[in-house]
Amino acid sequence: MRQLSWIVVIPAACLAAWGQEWREWSPRPEVAPKYSRTGDELTLEGGDNPGVFGGWEQTLPGVQAGQWYRLSGQYRATGLGYEPLQVPVRLDWQTAKGGRAGQPDYAWKVEGDGEWRSVSMEAPAPEGAIAAKLQLWLQNAPQARVSWKNWKLEPVAAPKPRSVKLAAIRLHPKGPDPVARFLEISEAKTPQGTDVILLPEGITVVGTGKSYADVAEAVPGPTTKKLGELAVRKKAWVVAGVYEREGRLIYNTAVLIDRNGQLAGRYRKVYIPREELEGGITPGSEFPVFQADFGKVGMMICWDVQYADPARGLALRGAELILMPIWGGNETLAKARAIENHLFLASSGYDFPSLVIDPAGETLARTEVDGTVALTTIDLNRRYLDPWLGDMKARYFRELRGDVAVDPAGRR
Repeated sequence: MRQLSWIVVIPAACLAAWGQEWREWSPRPEVAPKYSRTGDELTLEGGDNPGVFGGWEQTLPGVQAGQWYRLSGQYRATGLGYEPLQVPVRLDWQTAKGGRAGQPDYAWKVEGDGEWRSVSMEAPAPEGAIAAKLQLWLQNAPQARVSWKNWKLEPVAAPKPRSVKLAAIRLHPKGPDPVARFLEISEAKTPQGTDVILLPEGITVVGTGKSYADVAEAVPGPTTKKLGELAVRKKAWVVAGVYEREGRLIYNTAVLIDRNGQLAGRYRKVYIPREELEGGITPGSEFPVFQADFGKVGMMICWDVQYADPARGLALRGAELILMPIWGGNETLAKARAIENHLFLASSGYDFPSLVIDPAGETLARTEVDGTVALTTIDLNRRYLDPWLGDMKARYFRELRGDVAVDPAGRR
């Protein structure tokens, strides 16, 4: 079999050990893709086979257990139905006896909108690993053609912690000016160095006896101005729920204020319970994700937690942390949203605890005492590994069946 180019950055003493031969692989001949090679490009085609599964693989010796590696390469593809599932790339770590070390790691970071897209991953070689099997696959894509090139595996430094200090406020004020009470407790109870101050849903209406329409205002507007002043004083990001008026429409909105006091984003609650519908609230229609200086954040509001797709939509758009103003709801479902989407979730509520949950579903901070704060520091770079399943965050983005949609009548 003719050798193809492979770029490896490792110590010179190890170069002779690296294999250069690509192999064709499939679990069964009847589902094997069509293979071809042109120059340094490896190509796979579905061949009108809906069960197609297989691809190119190459074993790379010289791996050191505990060392972090970055895998990167490029691909171009046509005829795909759901790209993340159908063109998986992974490293299957190998032991000295040829068995599997740890669990495979999937390359799930995809960038670029041109003909060639870049895919990459960073992961440490697990205990016992002395080699890595690179696998470039085509899966269940009968009309597809995908080509791969420019693969590189290089040792990199372990990522430094990406720490975020979260403060989730617990307060149920009563009186004509609830916003003033939230500002007061945020000033008093959140320490300097806090990165995010999270307030509950509807901070302009709670405890006032007023209607949604009575308190609805423009965004940006007077309440975001006050929250911006808090953000500047605390040098923190601030998230809170307000009622937003836009023309004839009123939305239940979460606002994201940056450290400079500017409106950095808004999310209009998508899932509106009947009580809010009866009160004239209009639902939103998207799940936006915003780039903060520490990472990517998304927002949900209260009733959104009852349904799987808000958190899923945010995760698929890259959110690492969901900030959720809430009135009341199901704490078990909040934990499920963190676990199933492999991200952090923080809430601030009235009839719901103010808390922070990690991707494993563990509660890192929690309070139900009025006038207190759930305070903790999270690390967005921490890997959460299942001993049997590996890094489920990477697997999630590669295995989620986003191509299967069923309407209420059961039609595809």
